[in-house]
Amino acid sequence: MEYTIQKVAKLAGVSARTLRYYDEIGLLKPARLTSSGYRIYGQAELDLLQQILFYREMDLALPEIKSLVADPHFQPKEALKSHHKELLRKKERLDVLIRNVENTLSSMEGMKKMTDKEKFEGFKKELVDENERKYGTEIREKYGDKKIDESNAKMMKLSEEDFAKMEALNDTLFELLERAKTEDHLQAEIYEAHKKWLSYSWPSYSKEAHAGLVNMYVDDSRFTAYYDERGGEGTARRLRDAVIASI
Repeated sequence: MEYTIQKVAKLAGVSARTLRYYDEIGLLKPARLTSSGYRIYGQAELDLLQQILFYREMDLALPEIKSLVADPHFQPKEALKSHHKELLRKKERLDVLIRNVENTLSSMEGMKKMTDKEKFEGFKKELVDENERKYGTEIREKYGDKKIDESNAKMMKLSEEDFAKMEALNDTLFELLERAKTEDHLQAEIYEAHKKWLSYSWPSYSKEAHAGLVNMYVDDSRFTAYYDERGGEGTARRLRDAVIASI
């Protein structure tokens, strides 16, 4: 079965302008053009559009999506399994946040007393899920599902007090990294601060895993951007160098 661009737009809930743009950037080409120049889409194009929209729902940028679906090793079935897993995570996160809001409203209306643990639960879940969305694929490939699941579980069990300490320690780490721009004797302190920060979420510590992580901070542009945007250019590299030198 074939569809015009207007029918595809209506079917998928996107605009015809979006589909034309996808065509222009080579992300989603129509199956053919009519003699009048109208775009015609077939089943293969609809299947690809579904994948693109799933990736967009996961907040991936269009160039990244294009790279994924253009990969000769791209497997639609495996991609759908990954989408399903991610959507279940998102559903779980939303369920927690919905319960959090409902309980907060009940507390405000005097119908229920909300504990600090309940208030805090949704925000920890949001942090865990955000990390999964941004870096889940890479860190799971590097450390395995078991270790990452254990790390996420440990994070979810953190008390509000421990989570606050973890956040404060992260601030301290960036302060040390800032000072390290002009002071060359802080490597051991930076290493210890980062190691302690990791201890709040890591089930167990190893120097090899620590070295692998900080190398990823430099090798993966997304990690580098996080550290360099907050601490200035070179921050991720300073952290990596301090840890490697101290291990």
